[in-house]
Amino acid sequence: MEVAGALQLGELAAAFAALPVFPLFDTAYFIVSVLYLKYEPGAVEMSRKSPFASWLCAMLHCFGSYILANLLLGEPPIDYFSNNSSVILATAVWYLIFFCPMNLFYKCVSFLPMKLIFVAMKEVVRVRKIAAGVHHAHHHYHHGWFIMMATGWVKGSGVALMSNFEQLLRGVWKPETNEILHMSFPTKASLYGTILFTLQQTHWLPVSEANLIFFFTMFMIVCKVFMTATHSHASPFAPVESFICPVFFGSVSSGHTSHHHDQHGASHEVSHPPPPPAKSKEELNEGTRKRKAKKAE
Repeated sequence: MEVAGALQLGELAAAFAALPVFPLFDTAYFIVSVLYLKYEPGAVEMSRKSPFASWLCAMLHCFGSYILANLLLGEPPIDYFSNNSSVILATAVWYLIFFCPMNLFYKCVSFLPMKLIFVAMKEVVRVRKIAAGVHHAHHHYHHGWFIMMATGWVKGSGVALMSNFEQLLRGVWKPETNEILHMSFPTKASLYGTILFTLQQTHWLPVSEANLIFFFTMFMIVCKVFMTATHSHASPFAPVESFICPVFFGSVSSGHTSHHHDQHGASHEVSHPPPPPAKSKEELNEGTRKRKAKKAE
């Protein structure tokens, strides 16, 4: 029974890995990506003032990962735009979300039960892109572990990594929102996932690619659907990171705390200036002579 169950699970994983993502899953990926663009402050106004800039931002949200991956591997960054079907599909999704009469399409796809389905389908595409990025880099650099990990990582989270450039197209500059400084859950998960796929590709992880795609996709779907449904930004990796990071990388320095106290001390000194220094004996005698002279006058 255990062997039969394992065989059935392996067949399920193989069938899942061979499932085509175009056009159904790609459509869900484009819908969620453009939805996130519309949530950005000023995105709707920009679409009215400059539809072309809005379209460019939407294309970056949909294909930014392919652009970054091609740049890393020395290939034309606009190579993926030769896929006319995908570009037309993404353009249609962008137009319907931003310009559909009475916002009907936006209201339908942003309805929470529908949105959760699209979010789950998007994670299917994300994991496939990570696996394809690692496999593509392995084809060019058989022993380049870090190249494989970098390519798989940008394939899975390239949109977030290009967020500052996308902001410039919208006329916004927020360097403090750099994704590398403040990694979101998809970016961290893509990084951890690409490490697993790199180990599998180099035969250090004894598991088939189909099984890894299946299990990692299920993990991503459960996490993202739960976080979207509960509007949570807490990372599932936080408990593990809070235990491991202080051991290997040390805890946060308390220098900022002492600096904070120094600033408070300085403010107290400003609000309560020190008393004037006591007068010396010579100054007191001089003052006495002046008073006697004034009295004599």
